[in-house]
Amino acid sequence: MTPIVSIIMGSTSDLPVMEKAAQLLNDLHVPFEINALSAHRTPEAVEEFAKNARSRGIKVIIAAAGMAAALPGVIAANTTLPVIGVPIKGSVLDGVDALYSIIQMPPGIPVATVAINGAMNAAILAVQILALSDAALAESFAAYKEGLKKKIVKANEDLKEVKFEYKTN
Repeated sequence: MTPIVSIIMGSTSDLPVMEKAAQLLNDLHVPFEINALSAHRTPEAVEEFAKNARSRGIKVIIAAAGMAAALPGVIAANTTLPVIGVPIKGSVLDGVDALYSIIQMPPGIPVATVAINGAMNAAILAVQILALSDAALAESFAAYKEGLKKKIVKANEDLKEVKFEYKTN
């Protein structure tokens, strides 16, 4: 299947975080690709990727980066596709530097941004975007959301069965 979502990481060290996005896309049968490209170490490759993504069939890009986190913005500057940024926790600033870098884009170059290490929410947002023009995916996503609700209802029911002993002094 031709991928319609591209997950791009600044480094393979981001893979443990980004696997959550890949798993959700896989579970919902959304074809995707995953690659490592660096805005600082391979800028020409990033530019070429971004400029050619649409013609390759990509519809949404999820771009993850830590520290200076230039990757999502550089990709957004070179494509008209929606870009979702995932700030990665990995520096002494615990990912806040990456978050600020991604959310502070100049006018005309938006990057939708999720929480630090929020890869799963990035995949969910990508699915929501794709589901606007794909009825089958919209139905699958609705079932996924219903499943989330059922998990909470069950967890709440399970809590009713737990007996707590409260101790007073």
